[in-house]
Amino acid sequence: MPDLERQERILELIRKLPEGFVTTYGDLCPEAPRLPGRVLATNTDKKLPWHRVVRADGSFAQGEKQRRRLRKEGIPFKGKRVDMETAHLPRRALADLR
Repeated sequence: MPDLERQERILELIRKLPEGFVTTYGDLCPEAPRLPGRVLATNTDKKLPWHRVVRADGSFAQGEKQRRRLRKEGIPFKGKRVDMETAHLPRRALADLR
């Protein structure tokens, strides 16, 4: 898959992610899990729910700003990390969303 096409697919999956759930960088692009980070870092769409993308262990790349947004949406936490057992939407489920 060409890089631009892959980037568009990543953005499409992030846009589908419903409030109250998170996914991981690896779920967005298993063959290149660092690519979603680059896509998010260069994105200018203010409506993109970037804060719903977390690391596989439930920690966040954007610190307190991301934590506040997730808490506002009701995302459950275990200590300082997202409760991945409850809030994680895996790739197969994300791909099925319309």
